[in-house]
Amino acid sequence: QVQLVESGGGLVLTGGSLRLSCTASGRTFSRPTVGWFRRAPGKEREFVAAIWRSAYYTDPVKGRFTISRDNAKNTVYLQMNSLKPEDTAIYYCAASYAMDLVTEGKIYDVWGQGTQVTVSS
Repeated sequence: QVQLVESGGGLVLTGGSLRLSCTASGRTFSRPTVGWFRRAPGKEREFVAAIWRSAYYTDPVKGRFTISRDNAKNTVYLQMNSLKPEDTAIYYCAASYAMDLVTEGKIYDVWGQGTQVTVSS
């Protein structure tokens, strides 16, 4: 059974940094596309970043977040710098065989359980 496990969340002050990890077991990362999504309290899930051949970002995180992958470790990372209170959310990673529409949650068929990120002002 394939699984994704996120880690690295926590509480940080405004302007701080966190690095989230998404580690796959099984054959999950035979799926070429891996994305990060987040859900803030009272809001719908939104796309944050994805990686396939290129990296994709939602506008609010461009220049602050970096997605990368280490295939040898079966892990995808989300480096988050200059964090803001509006980045507070549960962050989920997901994987997909699809290689287009990578910003759309519907293309992802495997999801992690999420990790909480809280940015305090």
